[in-house]
Amino acid sequence: MSTASVVVPASGLKSRAAKSTDTTVTDPALVKRAVKAAALGNAMEWFDFGVYSYIAVTLGKVFFPSGNPTAQLLSTFGAFAAAFLVRPLGGMVFGPLGDRAGRQKVLAFTMIMMAAGTFAIGLIPSYATIGVGAPILLLVARLVQGFSTGGEYAGASTFIAEYAPDKRRGFLGSWLEFGTLAGYIGGAGLVTVMTALLSADDLTSWGWRIPFLIAGPMGIIGLYLRLRLEETPAFAAEVEKAETNRPKVPLREMITGQWRALLLCVGLVLVFNVTDYMLLSYMPSYLTGQLHYDETHGLLVVLGVMALMMIVQPFAGALTDRVGRRPVIATGCAGFLLLSVPALLLIREGSLLAVALGMGALGLLLVCFTAAMPSALPALFPTKVRYGSLSIGFNVSVSLFGGTTPLVVTALIGATGNMMMPAYYMMAAAVIGGFAVWRMAESAGRPLPGSAPSVTG
Repeated sequence: MSTASVVVPASGLKSRAAKSTDTTVTDPALVKRAVKAAALGNAMEWFDFGVYSYIAVTLGKVFFPSGNPTAQLLSTFGAFAAAFLVRPLGGMVFGPLGDRAGRQKVLAFTMIMMAAGTFAIGLIPSYATIGVGAPILLLVARLVQGFSTGGEYAGASTFIAEYAPDKRRGFLGSWLEFGTLAGYIGGAGLVTVMTALLSADDLTSWGWRIPFLIAGPMGIIGLYLRLRLEETPAFAAEVEKAETNRPKVPLREMITGQWRALLLCVGLVLVFNVTDYMLLSYMPSYLTGQLHYDETHGLLVVLGVMALMMIVQPFAGALTDRVGRRPVIATGCAGFLLLSVPALLLIREGSLLAVALGMGALGLLLVCFTAAMPSALPALFPTKVRYGSLSIGFNVSVSLFGGTTPLVVTALIGATGNMMMPAYYMMAAAVIGGFAVWRMAESAGRPLPGSAPSVTG
């Protein structure tokens, strides 16, 4: 190996990774900081989603008064889904900006926007106070959240992937979704405690605001951590190679020049997010609204499933480094195709044990995606367009298929009366995801496209 030298790009970006002619040697302490900061931002994003999902029935009463509980729930999930419609716009803005100005700067800005949008929801007056202005303001806050989130996941997964050594990228990337689960558990746990301690009137009157107001302090902490980070070695090397700030890559090139990788990304993200939102966002409302399951017990079951997923997550991430991303993702697709119906039948049986077994089975299958995707998706694209192309592909798929899952499945059940629709929806997603994983190349243990091999210092 040639003598390593510190990368100091002409643009002033800094990286503590040592770069030789053929290898990037990463600083373990810096890698840990990068993983923590990226995971915390993801945790904050999903804390909000968890709160919104688990308190959806209460939000329906506050913002969408109606004599029909199903109509209230549909309206609430409609506002939830609206945020996903602007995610591709956010991805088209923040993704290319991250490829030009740097990952760290964009991730700091998306953190500010996410925190502001979530905090604002906690300040909105109810429908009883200001009438139709209440749901309009809720929609605006959700749109701000959705726009900022358009640059969050792709940026965070890119950030970790570009810092991680090749042989540990799966394990380190899995902590991003560990943050997702931690955020969900934090949000759902808080709602569970509030539901148990507060009366229904207090929860509807003022209690629902508390989880959203917590986003303010969380955002400040996350912003502080992200501002202390340095640019990734891969991006710093790109800037150094260009000798000046990197030239702007046209948006059209990020799409047409990467069309095959984008299609694979859409398919992988589809199965990942349909199953994710089905289990973690929709099922609590399905248990209470459709199966009339006790609300507190239903939340506790879901919390238990997420805790189980958190325990398994790092081990599954390490497994993807040993056996590859493709076998792990393929196992998840096959599992959802074969076990969605039996698992939902268990859940519908209604007893606590049956619900726990059905939800637990789906949760373990979902870990196949949460453990592998943060490292598999960034590896689809070269460094110069990684943030932008991944943002576009990820957010288009999430907007069309993932975030709309609660709304679509609720509407399908209402239209057909078939309570097995959640299982059929997950099975269809598994078929599409299976085709995508069949066509993707294995990336475990290999350098990212456009980057030098990376090892731990």
